[in-house]
Amino acid sequence: MHPRRSAQEVLLCDLCETVPLQSHCELCNINLCVNCAVKHLSDSSKRHNVVPFLHRKSTPNYPKCPDHADKHCEIYCEKCGVPVCSTCALFGKHKGHDVSDILEKFSAKTESLQKDLEELETRIYPRYKEMASNVETEKAKLETKYGKLTTDADEQGEILHREITAIVNRQKSAIAEMKTKHLDELNKNTEEITQKMAELKQIMSDLKSILKSNDVSLTSTYKSRNSQFRTLPPKVRVTLPSFSPQKINKDQLNEMFGSLSPLSINTEHGDTMKSAEAVSSPPVKPLLDEPRLTATIDTGYTDGLYSVSCLSEDQVWTCGNNDTMKLLNLQSKLLTSIQNKSGRIPTDIAVTRDGDLVYTDYKTKTINLIKNKQIQTVITLQGWRPRNVCCTAGNDLLVTMDSDDETQSKVVRYSGSTEKQSIQFDDQGRPLYSSGGLYNYKYLSENKNLDICVADCVASAVVVVNQSGKLRFRYTGHPSNTEQSFTPVGITTDSQSHILTADPDNHRIHILDQDGQFLRYIHCDLKLPLGLCVDIRDNLFVAEHGTAKVKKIQYL
Repeated sequence: MHPRRSAQEVLLCDLCETVPLQSHCELCNINLCVNCAVKHLSDSSKRHNVVPFLHRKSTPNYPKCPDHADKHCEIYCEKCGVPVCSTCALFGKHKGHDVSDILEKFSAKTESLQKDLEELETRIYPRYKEMASNVETEKAKLETKYGKLTTDADEQGEILHREITAIVNRQKSAIAEMKTKHLDELNKNTEEITQKMAELKQIMSDLKSILKSNDVSLTSTYKSRNSQFRTLPPKVRVTLPSFSPQKINKDQLNEMFGSLSPLSINTEHGDTMKSAEAVSSPPVKPLLDEPRLTATIDTGYTDGLYSVSCLSEDQVWTCGNNDTMKLLNLQSKLLTSIQNKSGRIPTDIAVTRDGDLVYTDYKTKTINLIKNKQIQTVITLQGWRPRNVCCTAGNDLLVTMDSDDETQSKVVRYSGSTEKQSIQFDDQGRPLYSSGGLYNYKYLSENKNLDICVADCVASAVVVVNQSGKLRFRYTGHPSNTEQSFTPVGITTDSQSHILTADPDNHRIHILDQDGQFLRYIHCDLKLPLGLCVDIRDNLFVAEHGTAKVKKIQYL
């Protein structure tokens, strides 16, 4: 800003910069005082349009014509896409070209610029600001998180130190006990030899007395005991114990101590924000007062049905309590069947955006893709077992999984076979999901707002995090529930960002909004509903475990 043009001072003439302005030349876009206005109008090289300053219009600043110095470009050449002057349009190089009113172009472009500015100010810049804030928050937590790792390492070291000290003390105690036994044996041997030596001294003294006495009687009655003492007392031989230290295998010691998982730094492609037009709300579909059952599919499973996933509006993939996955139509006709190559029951199924089937195998720790009826194992887990799976709008896979010892649980995002994201703890380092239990189902679905929704049946809660893995809310049932406890199993989402979750013990479906507020129930005479999915027209498909039937329900 000009130092003499601040809001607290009188606005001055642009030419002399000393006298307050009074007029404005709309053609030259400059402010003028009375004297300078007269001089300005005297310039006859071009026309001017001087008006009182308060009557000035918001006139665009027309560019000068590069070929005609006295002309301004007040016309727009449609063919060349540039502003031109009237002389160029009528007689010059733009003669015969389609032209239009530059003010219309200017207005349209100004509107476009205004929209860009509005989007930058209200949507794009705030997202960058939020990302920067999230990074700073993550940096602030590093000290605590890495401090906990250091503490864990110290605690493990102390545990090992205590164990080693206990082992050393046990060895010392054993050595002391052996030493005592060794000394006892030597003392017994000494006592025996000393006793024999005392007897020998007495015999030798007696013999000397007999010899000195020259007594015939004593000499004749003497009986030798030398043969008795020629056999020496037994000699105690003790083999001293030895210590054989085990060679320390550093690899085994490291394995015994524990290991750090590698630091995984992945630079993900930045999310592409949709334009303001693209993020306009989808058509509103109100909930029906009474949902309607429109079709029933008999899947033929005899021991229970677990999952359903839509291939189209009238074809669904199913899996139940055997090793076969079935594709059926609305008339219950079997179109295709695929057997799990391991011969085990598939844990869960999902249809990709390309129409291929993905299934998980808890026993073999694999995630498999069926393409053209050929099964390909795309992921084999180490230390973890996959449970449920869903396919996202971006064609990623989201998988819930348990650790081998069933003490941990997490959600992992895969692009192909590459791990992109792992979601396990909240901001305070507490587990987001329950662990343990053979039937700890964790069906999941990605909402239209990119939230990740998990039905955690053991925790009796629907756990919802945003796409960054930050906890948004937990839904633990509606207060009106006075029957069986809320144990959510199947879960799906629709075009309205509703969250639908199966409540098998109460034989109904809960409908929530995207913020976890309960809206209403779906009953439709359901029997133990488990797996859920919706098709592109928001028809709900429900896998009934008890009847092994899939019910198609219209609820919007």
